[in-house]
Amino acid sequence: MNTSLDLVQLMEMEQRKRAQFINSISGFRSVVLIGSIDTQGQTNLAIFSSIVHIGSNPPLLSFIMRPDSVERHTLTNIMDTGSYTINHINSSMYEQAHQTSARYPKTVSEFDATQLTPLFKEGFVAPFVAESYIQLGMEFKERIPISINQTSMIIGEIKWIHYPDHCLSEDGFLDIEKAGSITSTGQDSYHATQLLQRLEYAKP
Repeated sequence: MNTSLDLVQLMEMEQRKRAQFINSISGFRSVVLIGSIDTQGQTNLAIFSSIVHIGSNPPLLSFIMRPDSVERHTLTNIMDTGSYTINHINSSMYEQAHQTSARYPKTVSEFDATQLTPLFKEGFVAPFVAESYIQLGMEFKERIPISINQTSMIIGEIKWIHYPDHCLSEDGFLDIEKAGSITSTGQDSYHATQLLQRLEYAKP
């Protein structure tokens, strides 16, 4: 048996149930921790599953920030410092990573709350996550307001990359599965991955 829903039926669903449904229906997504810091030195760590590749030249990634109708510590820190980090989540830390979605007050660092380790590197103000095997140092480039739902697309340029040597192929392909990076669906479901096959470049 299968079910079909139109927009009217969808919007009649209970709000939290609808949010969970739409969050999961888009499929498997990248899930990362974004590290930031305010101008007073207070660190922040938050989980995001909306990372999007924008381009390779220059190397740009984006993520979606919810409406800033309430305090968004990550957004404020990025706008104030221009610096943030993107850290892949692996199977040894996903429960701690998930806990960063809790609404801690600004005076509480999610690093402390989850016992993840802030790692500072020369040239970057924002903290990396020491437990992450793939780490990206990012510089803020552009904020694009999305008027339809009051969210924002935050675009940053990759300035520094850390990864395990054994994950990089000769053709430049970075096998994040070998690094143990996981994926997610919905708001609370985490998955390991299994490579099916790498295919050749498609031509007519």
